[in-house]
Parts: sequence; C-alpha cells; structure tokens
Amino acid sequence: MPIDLYYISLSPPCRSVMMTAYMAGVDINLKMLNLMNRDQLKPEFLKINPQHNVPTIVDEDGFCLNESQAICMYLINRYGGQKAQHLYPEDAQQRAVIDQLLNFDSSVLFANTRDLFIPVVMHGAKQLDPAALKNFHDGIGFVDTRLADSAYAAGQHLTIADIALVASISSIDAVDSRILDKYSHIQKWLKRCQKEIAHYEELNGNGAKLYGQFVKNALEKIDVPESLYTGKFDV
Repeated sequence: MPIDLYYISLSPPCRSVMMTAYMAGVDINLKMLNLMNRDQLKPEFLKINPQHNVPTIVDEDGFCLNESQAICMYLINRYGGQKAQHLYPEDAQQRAVIDQLLNFDSSVLFANTRDLFIPVVMHGAKQLDPAALKNFHDGIGFVDTRLADSAYAAGQHLTIADIALVASISSIDAVDSRILDKYSHIQKWLKRCQKEIAHYEELNGNGAKLYGQFVKNALEKIDVPESLYTGKFDV
C-alpha cells in the first residue's frame, strides 16, 4: 500500500519529500490540503498531526511523521535500499554533513525566504524588510560558496541535502531569476540537479512556478528595491 502524503504543491518542503520518495522508489498517495481553507485545522487532520503542518506522512502501518527533513531520512532509511543509499549514505561523517545542510535549509534558507516574502504576500506589508533582505542573500551566498568546490552540496554526488536545497532555490528562481544572477555556482548546480532528479518538472518545477507566481503577484504591488536582484547593500 502507498504512503499517504499530506501536502501543498506551493511548499518547498513538501516538494522535497515528493522528489525523495520517487527517487527512493516509494509509492505515495498524494492528499492535498487547502491551507487557505484551513484544512489543516480540521479534526481529522489534527488527529494525525496536532502540529497541523505539512508535509505529513502516514505509513501503511499507521506510523505518522511530519517535518520534511525527518520524512526524507525515514523514507531512505526504511525503503531506499541499495539503489537509493547514495542519497543518504550510512557513513557517519557524510550523514553529519547532510544533516547539517538539511538543518541549514529549514532554519536559514527556507526560513529567510519565508521571513522576506510572507509579510508582503500574506500580511499586506508595503515593503520588503531590509534586514530580512540581507539575511536572505546571506543564506543564498553560503550555498553558492559551498558549491564553489564541489559538484553537489554535500560532496560529489546528489543527496537529500541537494533535494531539499533544490526545492528552496528553485522557488526563489521562480520568483525572479535575476535574484540568482550573481550566484554562478548555484546556477550550474541547479541545472545539474534538474537533469538528475527524475520527473523534476512534475515533482518540483510546476510547484515552484506556482510559488513564484504567488509571490510575484504580491511584489507587483510594492516598490521592490534593486538589492533584491543585486544582493548589494550599503554598509
């Protein structure tokens, strides 16, 4: 039986789980939640996940899990087998680097992107917060620096760290590709990952485009500073 995945395609963390599941050979049953309609607060979902966030999975034995990083690791550990072991190798140090990058994605890169755009998209803010904008580019810059000396984020082959970062970075790219203009290493890496991740457009690209349009619609209503595109700030 397939694993139930409660998700929304706008969400980079949800898309990282979808990509990981496919590459691990895991059959998933997609259950979209309309967060705008507050589906996540319905009693039947709160019973599954009192934290009421997505992504959330329910395995065939009834095991429930949320938080995308934990889900991706679980899918590889339980179902990946040898064919997907490279996505999350058993070596302790390799795993530590991957875990570090997964934590970085959730607590820095994705969080900085959320903190920059959500006030405008959801709360009617009239400008992008300057401090949030600088933090946003600082996070992207770290990824670009890391990719200067390696083909992939955690070394020389694709891992679930790349999958998580691709979901976040592709969403930024979909808002406006100019944001990544100065990050040449990210641009090369993103193209490399898009070719290597099976069914990329179906699992991630289309959702990233929806996210990008969602944010662009809000940005069109405000004066956007040039620093969003240049990453340059007055000291």
